[in-house]
Amino acid sequence: MDEVDRQLLALLQEDATTPYAALGQAVGLSAGATHDRVRKLRERGVIRRTTVDVDPAALGRGVLAFVMVDSSRWVGDSGDRFAAIPEIQEAHVIAGSASVLVKVRTATTEQLQDVLRRLYAIEGVSGTQATVVLETFFERPVGP
Repeated sequence: MDEVDRQLLALLQEDATTPYAALGQAVGLSAGATHDRVRKLRERGVIRRTTVDVDPAALGRGVLAFVMVDSSRWVGDSGDRFAAIPEIQEAHVIAGSASVLVKVRTATTEQLQDVLRRLYAIEGVSGTQATVVLETFFERPVGP
């Protein structure tokens, strides 16, 4: 990956709907050459998907919490069980005192409590510690 690829990634992260002609103009390539580079970045798995950044509060998901999940046994192969809980946006197997870290978005703290109940239904989960976010200063994508 060269500097042009990195510039293209940065531009696409700002606005994935930018036309290839405009992207190419910004990095000094033709629209066709730009399209080819972006296609190759997709094929190599550098660009995993194209998505829309939606305000969670506008969708009624204003409660954000990070939950440390304790376990009595290895739960690293239980990813599908965590993924089955739609309020969980991310789940990570971690090192340390907890086994899994999940990012949860709900409309209310009551719904968060329900998510915690469903986490306990996953075999091996023995405890949780939730931290509710009061304010987010910023969230940023991985920079190229």
